[in-house]
Amino acid sequence: MMFFLTAASYFIGSIPFGLLIAKMNGVDITKTGSGNTGATNVFRTMGKGWGVGVFALDFFKGAIPVYLAQACFSDHLLIMACGAAAILGHMYSPFLNFKGGKGVATGLGVVFAVAPYLFITSFVLGIAIIAASGYVSVASITGSVLLSILMFTTGKPAPYAWGILILTVFIIYKHIPNMKRLIKGTENKIRLF
Repeated sequence: MMFFLTAASYFIGSIPFGLLIAKMNGVDITKTGSGNTGATNVFRTMGKGWGVGVFALDFFKGAIPVYLAQACFSDHLLIMACGAAAILGHMYSPFLNFKGGKGVATGLGVVFAVAPYLFITSFVLGIAIIAASGYVSVASITGSVLLSILMFTTGKPAPYAWGILILTVFIIYKHIPNMKRLIKGTENKIRLF
């Protein structure tokens, strides 16, 4: 049962909603903007409505597997394994030659399922940073680091805390090109409002 649920979580996470929605609108998102299939590139190249829609779908790719795992198991490690599988599916999708998004929206879905109050804190901070600076990458990195700290300092179960810390490392790694562009002053901005 655990193997099946973890595999299903990976499959759910690997569905490239950004690519699918863009194709439905006649856009090859892999050849538009940054070429990333995540919500930010869709937001920037196709508009706010589509970007928010992709964010929501990617978010639920993380939340739903965790909720399913919680319904089947009480072991925090097994629950977090399903969340991690969904995130890895998003980052390394077999439908995209094992490439994919940066894991932020899907990771937030996982956090929402295991620690909703901490999700709210991180999400509000992220929106504030994007609104003030226009940089989604800065919000993603800052929010992830904050979440890692909060998971350990608020007494969350160890598998959740370590899982989020590992996710943070992956997110930072995925954002290395963004950090290089930030240093050069060439990172793209978005306008939320």
